[in-house]
Amino acid sequence: MLLEPAEAAQALNVDERTVVRWIRKDNLPAEQIQGDYRINPVDLLEWATDRGIKVNPALYKMPDADDRPLPSLSQALEAGGIHCAFPGDDKESVLRNVVATLELPPEIDPEFILQVLLAREAMGTTAVGDGIAIPHVRNPILVQLPVPKVALSFLRRPVDFGALDGRPVQILFTIISPTIRMHLHLLSKLAYCLRDERLRGILGTQCNAEAIMAAVREIEQDIGKGGT
Repeated sequence: MLLEPAEAAQALNVDERTVVRWIRKDNLPAEQIQGDYRINPVDLLEWATDRGIKVNPALYKMPDADDRPLPSLSQALEAGGIHCAFPGDDKESVLRNVVATLELPPEIDPEFILQVLLAREAMGTTAVGDGIAIPHVRNPILVQLPVPKVALSFLRRPVDFGALDGRPVQILFTIISPTIRMHLHLLSKLAYCLRDERLRGILGTQCNAEAIMAAVREIEQDIGKGGT
């Protein structure tokens, strides 16, 4: 599914001219089809997340051949785990250690997942500022997991991820999902939660798995009440 600029504008709560300007001047990824811009929704969400721009989560309720129910962010966090004092001295070693914690099925090569994560970083940093990065597999179809996972890692030492704000990364949310639909769903929910002070306040002070899970569940309940 590719979006027209008007659809992207609606998702970002701006006018269409602003979206076109961002394409031309601010590196919003888009392709031209018969002279008209079209935007990949994954690119749109990643670009907006990098810049702290709110995206309407309704855009990512995409039709998909997979009709499994979408997981909550808290369910994906429980599957991926919350890891304190996480080891690694640079981007590659940190991501290698993340992959080792994901308990991948035996048919999935961990080295392949690492290379896919590094390839995504090579396209542009997944750091979103304030010491946080969201590494993820750019094309979830490459990784057929039974369940999506979000691994939260508090790094033992800050690592340079090339963030736009210049700050080294201390917290990683690594997303691994089996479908594009789930990937977009989790990335949009995570971006929403990261704007909420209930979660940001905890992340900035301690690696407290119980408090983090409680905050995420509370925020998700608010989303369900129409808090977006």
